[in-house]
Amino acid sequence: MKKIKTRDRILDASLSLFNGLGEPNVTTLLISDELDISPGNLYYHFKSKGDIVSELFDHYEAEMNDLLAVPEDTDISLDQMGFFLHLLFESVARYRFLYQDLVNVLSRYDALQNRFRRILNRKQQAFGRLCDSFRRQGMMDIGEAQLESLREQLTLTICYWSSFDSLSHLDNRDAVGPGRGVYQMLNLLMPYFTGPDREELAMISQDYL
Repeated sequence: MKKIKTRDRILDASLSLFNGLGEPNVTTLLISDELDISPGNLYYHFKSKGDIVSELFDHYEAEMNDLLAVPEDTDISLDQMGFFLHLLFESVARYRFLYQDLVNVLSRYDALQNRFRRILNRKQQAFGRLCDSFRRQGMMDIGEAQLESLREQLTLTICYWSSFDSLSHLDNRDAVGPGRGVYQMLNLLMPYFTGPDREELAMISQDYL
């Protein structure tokens, strides 16, 4: 069995603690205690908690960039969209500490602000491309002004769902799942579909309850 490097163990433990306790409540001492290593050993790999947050954000950003690379002029099916949203919510859940205290985290790590803003813009762009595909296929009827508003609604939902979901179980921050979030996103889209496509979208959404 391949041995996990100490650096990766630190990142994994930090991510788990950040998600479970909230990033502001986690110290480097707590992380080293969790791993049963000395603070000096942790400091050898990361000079500060900010360095850990920054590297975790690197991983999150790379994951998002791959996921949000929705191609233009490609016919996308409703099943593919459901799967895309599922993966998107899974990624947000994996790095939910960023979202559960978004404003405070970004205010304390200002180097991440522009990078996070670019991710938000890419999300809006990806949602726009999905809708453009459905409009080209005659599945979706929506005007430009409505589309702009819908893109923002979808981005807001994916951005703040983790915080909303956490309010349902404050005693267990780990009790999160992508299903309800995907369901809500699909229901935001549903009014702009008609006939069999709307029925199919409704059936797909039920799979996420």
